[in-house]
Amino acid sequence: MKRHIRKLAGASVAAMVTGLSMLVASAPQASAASLTEVTNFGANPGNIRMYLYVPNNVAPRPGVLVAMHGCNGTAQGFYQGTEFASLADRYGFIVVYPQANKSANGLSNCFDVWSNEALRHGGGSDPVSIVSMVNYVQQRHNGDPERVFATGFSSGAMETNNLLATYPDVFKAGAPFSGVPYGCLGPAGCGDKTPQQWGDLVRNAYPGYTGPRPRVTAWHGTADNVLNYSMLQEEVDQWTNVWGISQTPTSTNSPQSGWTRRVFGSGQVEAYTVNGAGHDLPRPGMAAYAIRFFGLDSTTTPSPTPTPTPTPTPSTGGGSGQIRGVASNRCVDVPNSSTTDGTRVQLWDCHTNSNQQWTYTSAQELRVYGNKCLDAGGSGNGAVVQIYSCWGGNNQKWRINSDGTIVNVQSNLCLDAVNSGTGNGTQLQLYSCWGGNNQKWTRT
Repeated sequence: MKRHIRKLAGASVAAMVTGLSMLVASAPQASAASLTEVTNFGANPGNIRMYLYVPNNVAPRPGVLVAMHGCNGTAQGFYQGTEFASLADRYGFIVVYPQANKSANGLSNCFDVWSNEALRHGGGSDPVSIVSMVNYVQQRHNGDPERVFATGFSSGAMETNNLLATYPDVFKAGAPFSGVPYGCLGPAGCGDKTPQQWGDLVRNAYPGYTGPRPRVTAWHGTADNVLNYSMLQEEVDQWTNVWGISQTPTSTNSPQSGWTRRVFGSGQVEAYTVNGAGHDLPRPGMAAYAIRFFGLDSTTTPSPTPTPTPTPTPSTGGGSGQIRGVASNRCVDVPNSSTTDGTRVQLWDCHTNSNQQWTYTSAQELRVYGNKCLDAGGSGNGAVVQIYSCWGGNNQKWRINSDGTIVNVQSNLCLDAVNSGTGNGTQLQLYSCWGGNNQKWTRT
């Protein structure tokens, strides 16, 4: 096995058990809902077990979170020792807790992140089993396929990155706690690699895939004596390269004492350094940050077949003008007045130049420069919003509603400022409509 598996084997098992049994005091309380095993959930080449937590106040179209324990751990222990179930009680999403069963150099109950089957899309082993669990929740509990996320600790963090790489068409974002990059325990090894090399591993996990990539918020303690803190930067290098964004953070802050949060791009990748923490994440309060990153911290959920009820702007269109964000007081802007198809739009200080002048046409287009349309580059949460030569597709049609939202006709998703950003350069995307001011706009 690779050198980091040997390092895991050589580390104190007590450290692993401590990490997996943490936060018992914050386990779900005062809820009649319980963790239930589900059998016959579908294809299960990994021969792993599925445990499910469905809160009493489950949303009509719930998000789905896969939460995975570390080596020597159990699904029950991760359910009891983390805050994900109590957050599900609050917000109405569903949590899947897989139970791993693989062994690695004396450690038991590890997730497979090293076999050829596990490292490729459709290959088999644990990833295919976990996707079957997600499919089960979507079919039996009306789970929202546009809000499927993964998180985990140690081996579960490794599997989180593995799922994001091999099934980017299923998982929209992930939160690995104390993990390593995708492919680290496979044939490529965990040695230092360039961002390009790490990114290529992900791209090769699903050859030919051209859809949107999952967002990532990775966490690691500086005193981790099981998986070295340097692995956090390797994760950052991997996912920023996959997204095609700089390895230099666009912002750095400290959400809580001892935490340093770095944001890359417009929020596609985040990295949390936890000063002095060992191999014992997530600690109290951290799960809530992951849930917020996923967008699961809202009980407002789009219906399975949304029907546009708000009153749209009259179909006769209107004159040119700015589109100003309610939260930011900044305008929808084409960077550097570019006219190149595929240029992503952003928020920027309002001015009167042509790259901020949008015309709403009778065909429900939002045109800039007269011949370029505001265009959705996909139909799921996180899909890019860009300019493109007008061609009449529904991905270039928008409903401008009386509540301030601008809704894409093809997807029924809202024009959204990424990560609720308000600063210059914040990019725009499609996201499930939830009523936030980062999804409300005025035309001037």
